[in-house]
This record gives sequence, C-alpha cells and structure tokens, in this order.
Amino acid sequence: MNRHEIRPKLNESEKITINLGLIDLGQIDLLVQEGFYSNRTDLIRTAIRNQLSTHAEVVKQTVARKSLVLGLQHYSRADLEAVQAAGQRLQIQVLGLASIGTDVSPELALATIDSVVVLGALHASSVVKTALTGRIR
Repeated sequence: MNRHEIRPKLNESEKITINLGLIDLGQIDLLVQEGFYSNRTDLIRTAIRNQLSTHAEVVKQTVARKSLVLGLQHYSRADLEAVQAAGQRLQIQVLGLASIGTDVSPELALATIDSVVVLGALHASSVVKTALTGRIR
C-alpha cells in the first residue's frame, strides 16, 4: 500500500484564525517562555499533529470509506444489510459504474446510503433511484 504524506509542505499551508481563552493563551506563552516551543504557532501545530495522530485510524477509515472508486462498484442487498448491522452509512463515490442490486428495497437504501456521487452511470431500480433522489448529486 502506498502511503502519502498528509502534512502540507511549508509553502502549501493555509492560515487559520482561532480564538483562545486568556488562561489557555497564558499557558501557551508560559511554555514558549520556558523553551518547550519556539513560539505559539509551534505549540499549536504540535497539538494539532498530536490530535491527528491520536485519531489516525479514524481518519484512515473515513478516507477509505469516502474515497472515489474507479471502475465498477456493486452494492448487493447483503452488502447493505452488513453496513446496517454495523451501524454505518455509506457515501458512495464512483467514477465509472455504481450499481445497487435489484433486490435492494428503497427502505434499505435509505437506511444505509447517505449520498451518491457518480461520475459515469448509476444502475439501480427505479424505486431505489426515486427514494435516493435527494441524496444523489
């Protein structure tokens, strides 16, 4: 599996603004003054990276779940029932052909599919397409 560096290079960063309480800000300034961090930005970047590292698995799973599938992606009734049993919902994103089994009921589709983005074609029964109308982009 290829792993890509997620952190932006210095020239590929985005400036953000945050509001902090005075006590938090004072504690940050104290840590900078004591030499733990070179400046406020250094502490904030470190804190963000630590949080992203803490949640890395969730991020990885979410990226995988929401990634664009190239080619053919078929969702059978059994696939959607497994998603439902796991208490999850799908964001279908396909470049190519997405198909939903003819035995999938509109109720199951609504219970398990949050959104459908297809660059290409979507094959599903007319009742499932009608049920998902508001979720198809």
